[in-house]
Amino acid sequence: MLDLIERLACKLGRNDETPNIELAEYLHQHNDRAGIKEIVDGLTGPDRAVASDCIKVLYEVGERDPELVSGYASEFISCLGSKNNRLVWGGMTALVKIAEHAPQPIFEELPAIISAYKSGSVITVDNSISVFAGLGKAGEGYMEKVLPILVEHLQACRPKEVPQHAERASVCFSSKNAPAFIEVLERRRSHLTPSQETRVKRLLKKLHGLQRL
Repeated sequence: MLDLIERLACKLGRNDETPNIELAEYLHQHNDRAGIKEIVDGLTGPDRAVASDCIKVLYEVGERDPELVSGYASEFISCLGSKNNRLVWGGMTALVKIAEHAPQPIFEELPAIISAYKSGSVITVDNSISVFAGLGKAGEGYMEKVLPILVEHLQACRPKEVPQHAERASVCFSSKNAPAFIEVLERRRSHLTPSQETRVKRLLKKLHGLQRL
């Protein structure tokens, strides 16, 4: 069996992500579940660089086929409590890839995700919005819990973040939640630049269309 850890960028003395992406493509193309488990195990090893490269490989696999990593929600959630910031935002990125495919184990750990959202870096926050939206898209029961979080965030976030985060939330837009999103986005419009408002108006058009359904 190949030692896949030795194919990580850090093990090859590389400072770029190309080896990690190539490894993700290999795992995906070969449907190599044993290899994916080896990479998952690397998340908890003592080598910080190895763990950082492993999470990159895993969310790249998830980008290609979420099902291959959807069974590792708990491992990705564990990353959110790491002192290694690369693991924190990488773990949240991995959760984005599987939120629609494995919502229940993620939903069960919603407090941990909310905690990371409140204390995390910009990248962590960006991706947490996508996790909340992915959960909302996965089912109405999940939507009931995440809608207030999304709406409150859009109300309180910096104006420059409103378009991007509303676009991330848009995957869970529906006829039922359209009024809540319309209300908050209309409230924020006066604080936006013309280009930001153009992006929000595009989303509002979509929401008004859903509301008429």
